[in-house]
Amino acid sequence: MQTTIQKWGNSLAVRIPKAFVKEARLAFGSRVDLSVDDGRIVIDPHAESEYRLEDLLKGVNKRNLHTEVSTGGAVGREAW
Repeated sequence: MQTTIQKWGNSLAVRIPKAFVKEARLAFGSRVDLSVDDGRIVIDPHAESEYRLEDLLKGVNKRNLHTEVSTGGAVGREAW
C-alpha cells in the first residue's frame, strides 16, 4: 500500500490505515516506539513496563484480601 507524507504543524505525518491498526492491535492513543533501521522507519507497539510489587500492593484492601491456601505437605526439599 502506498500513502503520502503530509504536513502536520511543524512535523510530517503518515496516516495509518484502519486495517493496519487493527492487525497491529493499536488504537487511538496507543503508545508506540519509533526507530530507524537501515534507512527504514519502524513503528513498534510500546512494551508495557514491568509491574512493581509496591504498586500492585497498593490495590490490596480488606475487601479483596483472601485467606491462605493450603497446597499440602512438602514433596521434595521445600523449606516451609
